[in-house]
Amino acid sequence: MFTRPSLPRGTIGGMRANSSRRAVLAAVAAAPVMAAGVSAAPAPAEAASERPLVIAHRGASHYAPENTMAAFDLAMDLRSDLVETDVQRTKDGVLVLVHDTDLKRTTNIEQRYPGRRSYAVKDTTWAEIKTLDAGSWKAAKYRGERIPTLSSLVRRVKERRSGLLLELKSPSLYPGIEQQIDRIFRASGFVSYGRATGKVQVQSFDFTSMKRYHAIDPWMPVGLLGRPYRWELDDLTWADQVNPNYLASDATYVRDLHAQGFVSYTWTVNDEIGMNMVLDRGHDGIITNRPDLAHSVLLTRG
Repeated sequence: MFTRPSLPRGTIGGMRANSSRRAVLAAVAAAPVMAAGVSAAPAPAEAASERPLVIAHRGASHYAPENTMAAFDLAMDLRSDLVETDVQRTKDGVLVLVHDTDLKRTTNIEQRYPGRRSYAVKDTTWAEIKTLDAGSWKAAKYRGERIPTLSSLVRRVKERRSGLLLELKSPSLYPGIEQQIDRIFRASGFVSYGRATGKVQVQSFDFTSMKRYHAIDPWMPVGLLGRPYRWELDDLTWADQVNPNYLASDATYVRDLHAQGFVSYTWTVNDEIGMNMVLDRGHDGIITNRPDLAHSVLLTRG
């Protein structure tokens, strides 16, 4: 495993990234559990701090409907280091976990509420959303799965002693969402005395939102989704992570990120060839729909 060098500059961002990553890796100690139809990952042969993170994209979404408790629970059964999910806000202010800005693809909202002018998350109340079926589109056995709230997932992740990577989806649609998320994390005990445990992290394509979050809680690890140009990195030292698509990075770019003190998770990698490729590049984590396969690849590599 590539060990990131010390920062050439004494930026607090890089130091926070290092310490937060160690905290996440050291905290994962869940025993393997058998899940229906999927083998639980074996315990890693090497110390957790010596390997990249396995991050379950929208839960174990290859097997279960994305961003549902079924997918999150399966991800934790498969010993994912972090559960990744997307957060948005309902019309009446509840933070819910859904990827698309509207609800048509992964729920039955058009059948449940036909003829509406908008099926956007921001135009739908929590009372309406909690009646929706968010599982049948994946498979009949998931009929009745619901869209979870952020608070419910935080409780579950804490109970399971796992970790959370939260993507703020289109935060410009939801003014003040960063403060609202921070309040939930603090109330949950994920953050205490002004320092993140490292078991919860946030990321977004919206760099302005991440800078706001950093101002709210400077100790929360914040990630930038995408691939900033190398010349932009000097202006982004307040961030902890740069998380590019796996097709948009190479080993040189990852080395540059490490030299600047950034952690780098890459997405969304769902096959052995891709996983080996990003591991060869030195990425610090694999965001995948198939956490069991990622563990298998890591074990094979020794």
